[in-house]
Amino acid sequence: MRKGDIHLSVLVYVDDLIVAGNDSSAIQQFKAYLSTYFLMKDLGVLKYFLGVEVARSSKGFFLCQRKYALDIITEAGLLEAKPARVPMEKNHRLALSTSQLLADPEPYRCLVGRLIYLCFTRPKLSYCIHILSQFMQHPREEHWQAALRFVCYLKQHPGQGILLSSACDLCLHAWCDADWAGCPLTRRSLTVWLIFLGVSPIS
Repeated sequence: MRKGDIHLSVLVYVDDLIVAGNDSSAIQQFKAYLSTYFLMKDLGVLKYFLGVEVARSSKGFFLCQRKYALDIITEAGLLEAKPARVPMEKNHRLALSTSQLLADPEPYRCLVGRLIYLCFTRPKLSYCIHILSQFMQHPREEHWQAALRFVCYLKQHPGQGILLSSACDLCLHAWCDADWAGCPLTRRSLTVWLIFLGVSPIS
């Protein structure tokens, strides 16, 4: 919503709302207006939303999913496991795996599904999670072990995230590159992109 120089943005997810804007009095008036029509509870300054932790400072907003990552590690039963140095083996051959099919693929699908949401604040992990998600239909034992290795990698720095700088110009900058026939297994081309909001990598 925009009126003159005042700008308000509202993010709605089911019954949770985030109200942001460039005028604090306008935000308060808007929340008071909503309260006349809906039973609402104001939780104050945003600190946690849908598994994303928000910390603010003079440098900007820091978004991370530390609790979410620790929950994944705990549910996988790897809280005491040794952290992995890299998320996935280099030159892996997961697509050619002939290991035994998982008797119950549901735990694998659930784990990879949770990892996909982790990319929201850790776009660096997108490639590895993309690889794991290719085997959701018929996951094998080797794929499951690769997913568990990835979870062990999360143990190193569960609180990593994105800093949205206060000096951000709110402009998107994108870079793209391709490697023709770069996949050693299928000979398909590989495309990579990197998107920044100001100086913050977001995808």
